Amino acid sequence: MYPNWLAQRVKMTPNRKALTFGQQSWTFQQLFDEVLEVAGSLKTFGVENGDRIAILSPSKPALIVTIHACWQLGCEVVLLNERLSDGELSYQIDDAQPTLLLVDGGYEERVAIHSPVTMNVLKEKTSVKFEIEDEWPLERTMSIMYTSGTTGNPKGVRQTVQNHTTNATASAFNMGVQSDDVWLCTMPVFHISGLSIFIRSVLYGMEVRLYSKFDLSQVVDDLVNGEVTRMSVVSVMLERILRELEDRDVSVSPRLLTMLVGGGPVPSNYLERAIARGIPILQTYGMTETSSQTATLAPEDAVRKLGSSGKPLYLSFIKIDQATNPFEEGEICIRGGHVTPGYIGRNASTASQVNGWLHTGDIGYFDDEGYLYVVDRRSDLIISGGENIYPAEVENAILQHPMIREAGVCGMSDEKWGQVPAAFIVGDEALSLESLQAFLQDKLAAYKMPKVLYHVKVMPRNASNKLLRRELRAWLTSESKA
Repeated sequence: MYPNWLAQRVKMTPNRKALTFGQQSWTFQQLFDEVLEVAGSLKTFGVENGDRIAILSPSKPALIVTIHACWQLGCEVVLLNERLSDGELSYQIDDAQPTLLLVDGGYEERVAIHSPVTMNVLKEKTSVKFEIEDEWPLERTMSIMYTSGTTGNPKGVRQTVQNHTTNATASAFNMGVQSDDVWLCTMPVFHISGLSIFIRSVLYGMEVRLYSKFDLSQVVDDLVNGEVTRMSVVSVMLERILRELEDRDVSVSPRLLTMLVGGGPVPSNYLERAIARGIPILQTYGMTETSSQTATLAPEDAVRKLGSSGKPLYLSFIKIDQATNPFEEGEICIRGGHVTPGYIGRNASTASQVNGWLHTGDIGYFDDEGYLYVVDRRSDLIISGGENIYPAEVENAILQHPMIREAGVCGMSDEKWGQVPAAFIVGDEALSLESLQAFLQDKLAAYKMPKVLYHVKVMPRNASNKLLRRELRAWLTSESKA
């Protein structure tokens, strides 16, 4: 058993600042008071321990309060990505089968067929008393996040008390914890990179400075003025921060201790520019199935091992499948208390581990000192602005078009987003990119939309008739696209 996260934190440091949003701030005691009020309101809907509650909301204080309220009632929380199309949201809601669907005002029409309850309606309910649990079982599922599989079907990943606590603890062992730490959160809370910050906040007794969206000017102000000590970014965000710092010809405050960079490989040029501006970059490697980090470069190695994702965190184990020597590449496999026990819904029978190991599908190697280098975030995966896009998912949507017989999707380089999807089709007649995008509008999120379209006579396939996406990538760089 582990302590009730927020209740335990309130016992320890009730008056320490927990959350800042704009001009508002909350201590842990004030946050807990609001959480109990909302939890009491949820009880009036008949919510019970073990129920599953889905939430669709932008990153804002009400979302944080609602998540904690669900946890105080012993509920599983399904965090829905507001950037998804209506069709994608419906798939996930149908798959999760939540007891209750809570939405921020303005989102109810998008999921109307699922009978949502707005957070405003929840506030109007009279709060009732309930018994607070002092301890939580390690195996309890706290959160569920959907991640696309290589088949293109999204999978609901379970994240337990043990998963989250192990991850936050291992992260603290690696980075250290300061009494005046403030973590700047511009990552979406519906992503593990965002949610994990708030879990660290409660376990560490740390303030979080929350933004609903990535506000470049304000973020750089905070970094330069010393308002924060930690931040999590993806490569595209890092590059924008660097450009703004360079335009202003300023460096970040020495109070900034850590900038974690994940979501895909970081160009060496970014890392060198970050060092020049005083940014203590730590590359990290993790995923939804590991409740965030599983390897992170230690601060003292940031310059010496530029480009590495570091060593496995203290409570994590990593091996390179079928590799026996340093620098041999293979599939990255992970074991530890932070690895998900499994999935829900249609994928409930899919094993998350094989003989105790999570097979990531990512390719990497260890150097001769045991530092991990990630070669490719899965051979076919497209990472656009930190968002994972699986080609099979986009292909499946394209193939719903009546005039398209075959489809292939791969990533193409993009100056702003890192990568964007490029589509190749075999069709009965010519089709414009604009008409294809219009067809896909209710099937795919905007960031998953193909940005270029090529008509080809035949798709590259192997002897088993499997699509060779590496050939598609080669076509992009050749003069002929067919």
